[in-house]
Amino acid sequence: MIGVAWRLAWRDLRRGGQGLWLLALCLFLGSAALAGIGSLSASVLAALDEGGRAMLGGDLEMTVSQRRASVEEGAAFAQAGRVSEVVQTRAMADAGRGPVLVDLRAVDAKWPLVGQFRLTPGALAARPKGAQIAVAPALADRLGVRVGQRLRVGRADVQIIGLIADEPDRLGAGFALGPPVLVDPAGLDLIGAIQPGSLYQSHYRIALRPGIAARATGRRLTDRFPGAGWATRTAGDAAGGLKRGLAQLGQFLLLVGLASLAVAGVGVGSGVSAYLAGKTRMIATLKVLGARSPLIAAVFLGQIGAVAALGIALGLVVGACVPVLVAQVAGSALPVSPRLAIYPAPLLTAAALAASVAMLFALPALARARRVPAATLLRDTVGVGARPSWRLIAVVTLLVAALVGIAVLTASDAYLALGFVGAAAALVALLWLVGVLLRHGLARLPRPRPPLLRLALANLHRPGAQTDRLVVALGLGFSLFVAMTTINTSLSAELASTVPAKAPRFLALDLQPEDAPSFRTAVAAVDRHARIEAVPSLRGSISAIKGVPVAQLRARSDSWVLRGDRTLTWSATVPPRNQVVAGRWWPQDYRGPPLVSIEDRAATALGIRIGDTITVSVLGVEVPARVAALRKIDWSGLGLNFAIVFSPGYIEEAPHTLLASVYARPTDDGAIARQVGAALPSVTLVRVGDIIGQVGQVLAQVALAVRAAAAATVAAGLAVLVGAVAATTRARRYDSVVLKLLGARARQVLTVQTIEYLLLSVLLAAIALVIGAGAGWIVVTRVFNQPWAPDWAAVTAVIGTACAVTLGIGLLSGVSVLRARPAQALRSL
Repeated sequence: MIGVAWRLAWRDLRRGGQGLWLLALCLFLGSAALAGIGSLSASVLAALDEGGRAMLGGDLEMTVSQRRASVEEGAAFAQAGRVSEVVQTRAMADAGRGPVLVDLRAVDAKWPLVGQFRLTPGALAARPKGAQIAVAPALADRLGVRVGQRLRVGRADVQIIGLIADEPDRLGAGFALGPPVLVDPAGLDLIGAIQPGSLYQSHYRIALRPGIAARATGRRLTDRFPGAGWATRTAGDAAGGLKRGLAQLGQFLLLVGLASLAVAGVGVGSGVSAYLAGKTRMIATLKVLGARSPLIAAVFLGQIGAVAALGIALGLVVGACVPVLVAQVAGSALPVSPRLAIYPAPLLTAAALAASVAMLFALPALARARRVPAATLLRDTVGVGARPSWRLIAVVTLLVAALVGIAVLTASDAYLALGFVGAAAALVALLWLVGVLLRHGLARLPRPRPPLLRLALANLHRPGAQTDRLVVALGLGFSLFVAMTTINTSLSAELASTVPAKAPRFLALDLQPEDAPSFRTAVAAVDRHARIEAVPSLRGSISAIKGVPVAQLRARSDSWVLRGDRTLTWSATVPPRNQVVAGRWWPQDYRGPPLVSIEDRAATALGIRIGDTITVSVLGVEVPARVAALRKIDWSGLGLNFAIVFSPGYIEEAPHTLLASVYARPTDDGAIARQVGAALPSVTLVRVGDIIGQVGQVLAQVALAVRAAAAATVAAGLAVLVGAVAATTRARRYDSVVLKLLGARARQVLTVQTIEYLLLSVLLAAIALVIGAGAGWIVVTRVFNQPWAPDWAAVTAVIGTACAVTLGIGLLSGVSVLRARPAQALRSL
């Protein structure tokens, strides 16, 4: 039977297989989206893994805050391999146009241990020494200086000996508030950027001897110096934060791609239904000649499988080429150049998901055609309203389980993937219910008097109408696009207007307590109405929770407070922009055992409750404290906020600096920076506007990626619309012929279809607006904790475009129907 079925399938496919083009198109779009997103994510992560040693600067990095390594510690590092020291801090650079914040790094003669440091052609020396610096080209452009000129950095006048062309460990250094400036240890002393209490980190990169394991060596060194505050990183951890962010973005985009594949699946169902509707006479003839249902099912299953395989294969080819295309078109927007190769895992995942979706949506239509008697088929219908068999229900259930399993097991965050699949299933069910209710509701409405409007409404609820499928497919696609628009515009509006209005103009770092009066005087000399908030600060890291060392805890993905050192403070009163949501704040005159207050979301991630104990390592000293209060923090204003706040008393004895925020007129930015720079050159001023600009660039790149993925979903939705129109072409041609025979003109027939698709597009727009805006509101207010402020003009543009495209495709299909001549059409029906 298999041989006979394949010969029949191949002969028919060669003669009339063009009807399955929609099946191939939908699977091509879905598989290309999944394979492309997966391949791009895998190529970038592979590039990060491959360049791990260069990004770290060695095999192992030992990092400590607020101090340098002791002689004993340095000797222990040297026993493991070659060692290079890098001290990282901040400073202010000024060439006469106003001071600019820079990321100052002092590198010794052995740096870099891995990779090559290069300056641009025209440099005066290979690397800076003493009163010399190497600067980033962006800093030279901003300050208007050239190689050979001098500028003031901190307390010293230094000469620029070259512009940085390649700094191998820059990406692994993490987020920086300013452009990089390189000096040697002697230059660091001249600049005077490090004072008692200054915020800085000392990094010791070790190129291990052959045969020595990096992670085990790091554990051995930290165990040898317990309580010294050492943090370790290996080459695999070099881009840990960046990899986490890219993996999360890739996971989100893959889920969006999965949504586009689900939408494409509806198109598969429509395409198969339309194709089988055109094969009515063939199926009838086979049954009359004695062909059994399994043979007929095998014939069309072979055709569908062959075309589906072609569409999926083409989608995989395009998806595999996405890293190459992105590297050519937008490579500068990526943190690293993708590692160009074929990545089987995302391709196999995309193929498995696309094949499962194809079977899931094609089988019901195929089963209906398989079970209908020949007499019914000769009347040109394909089993409308037949109940599915238990066998079909079982197969569909297995396919759904396989889809969920593949989506969850291949996800980096299984809980997120499971939640997304559940939400998507609920949304599809809701849209399907809306479509069914819409059909039944229109059928029960009083018939309007205008005949053209009556015919248009009847087309939406008559037997065989594709209204429910259109509502599911386009409702899902347009809802996703509306949701992305509301999320993007709400966050952008908050960043562009509300945040600058709330935010201070400057953040002052490395301010010594004894210099606070001079700082206030310098600011007041420019703007006597300026408001200054100054709080003590020091660095520390959580080392134990409830007596359990952090190394033994399984931290959740949102346990950011455990990653490295955090800035701590103490306060007798509840800080501004903070609200106690659990527990009680300590009295203002409290001087007992250390108490601590934790940000509420961080406490939830760590499983901390009121009365629990945490241990914080401050300058190598373990400070146990009891949790007395949980706080909700308004982070939107970019003011001074701290996840961990201690009670006054014991913690005050530690060496510390002050952090200050300056709220002043925007027009005084330059004058304040110059005045403070002249009075206190060691104080680092951070322009909050620069931070907002960097965040805005990141959000713009993320928004672009999200919009591109959402566009794939809308493209699949448009393919579904074409498929739904194709599935009803025969019925529409019949209606057109009957109307023409009854005296209707072509203009009237086209008007009926215009009214139908206009009503459908308006209904879809309303559904998408409600569902998409609701989803966007949940994400903005619950996930990001930001005000709900979408740009309704942009949302209206999205809705208008959806309506226009829907109407345009409907009218184009109507033109082809009008070309049918009554005599020819009646002979073919």
